[in-house]
Amino acid sequence: MEEVTQLLARWATGDRGALDSLMPIVYFELRNIAGAYLGRERGGHTLQPTALVHEAWLRMVKRERLSFENRKQFFALAAQVMRQILVDHARGVRAEKRGGGAVKTTLGDALDYTADRADEFLALDEAMSRLARLSPRKSQVIELRYFAGLNVEETAELLGVSIATISREQRTAEAWLGHAMSS
Repeated sequence: MEEVTQLLARWATGDRGALDSLMPIVYFELRNIAGAYLGRERGGHTLQPTALVHEAWLRMVKRERLSFENRKQFFALAAQVMRQILVDHARGVRAEKRGGGAVKTTLGDALDYTADRADEFLALDEAMSRLARLSPRKSQVIELRYFAGLNVEETAELLGVSIATISREQRTAEAWLGHAMSS
């Protein structure tokens, strides 16, 4: 874990060689995050966790001014990037459904959403965006717990609050999202 933090610090200072050393170390955890995302999708989904990891990695290395205090922040960002990839694709599917023509995505045909599933995913993303405006920490709790796959203790440590606070805010956020999604 110390090695990951050191490599992330070197990457933040512009050391591209740190990226080459970092990828083999974090790949397994990134793949688990991608697998968790795709595990919540419908059966028979054509996207493989590997493709989602690679696309997320490419987007992350293109970003400038990245700095991480620890590996958990890195994995939280990776989860956020993966979620955005899926949202971008869902928007493309929705545009095609509504006659928008072919939409190019970096994943191409790898994602095979049904139109109904794309609408659900976009509704969740919109609800998450509204929750982030109302309560940024509750939104972070949901992202870290569901999308990054962090447990309650890791989430509490990363956000600097108690385990009880994370549990309470997660329940509140889940209820709020359930209500927002049903309206």
